Amino acid sequence: MAELLKGMPVAKAITATNRERAEALKAKGIVPTLAIIRLGEDPSDLSYEKGALKRAEKTGITVKRFAMLESTGREELVSLIKEINEDDSIHGILMFRPLPKHIDEKEICEMPDPAKDMDGITSGSMAGVFMENSMGYPPCTASAVMEIFDHYGIELKGKKVTVFGRSLVIGKPVAMMAMGRHATVTVCHSRTTAADFAKAGREADIVIAALGRAKMIGGDSLGEGQTIIDVGINVDEEGNLCGDVDFEQAEAKAGSITPVPGGVGSVTTAVLMKHVVEAAEKKL
Repeated sequence: MAELLKGMPVAKAITATNRERAEALKAKGIVPTLAIIRLGEDPSDLSYEKGALKRAEKTGITVKRFAMLESTGREELVSLIKEINEDDSIHGILMFRPLPKHIDEKEICEMPDPAKDMDGITSGSMAGVFMENSMGYPPCTASAVMEIFDHYGIELKGKKVTVFGRSLVIGKPVAMMAMGRHATVTVCHSRTTAADFAKAGREADIVIAALGRAKMIGGDSLGEGQTIIDVGINVDEEGNLCGDVDFEQAEAKAGSITPVPGGVGSVTTAVLMKHVVEAAEKKL
């Protein structure tokens, strides 16, 4: 049976370190502070916000919430972001997406200062990921994958890594981050042929699944003894939460695998707080 790479021990370890760093900052007169911008009351946004607030409390981070109506106009939103950008007491911004349809999301996502962009939504943050510099921060979910590797001592150097998915939220940044650790990376997506899709999966040492489709990756696309990181959060035909990987088929072959739920998703808020602490430290 495969080893379960549970996310909660990873989150707890990150939070403990974050708390120590936050206390050190407070001793120097800096209170790590995150601004959360939310338009409307989407249930998934509210759920994540609740989790972020709990994690912030455990970490010693102050959160300023800006809950706006779904009907909020562009000018009001732009004005708020500019105000936060200029507020030196606020070190990070988390803005929930997707934004309401009447707002140009592409334009708004360029508004936050990359130095305060905690979840990699600006092109400046993405440039930082691709150029391996300290501009901005990677998306929290992509960073969470790397934290799981670190916590469980999984080495990427020289390994074959297959990433299923090419989104800017997970697939592309996590592929670049894996290459930054000297892995040989293959990226598969919706236009990859079925034969190449399965072959790339079977031949990998490490599989990162980020397609957003329930149980799309079955045993025929997986090899023996692999490390499988399943980023997907889906609902199957029975109404149960599941990942992009068929867990039963994968567990029979894998050396280690993240569960869904209880895997990558449980690490993301801890990573968010880590980014806030790092941004505050840069103020020193």
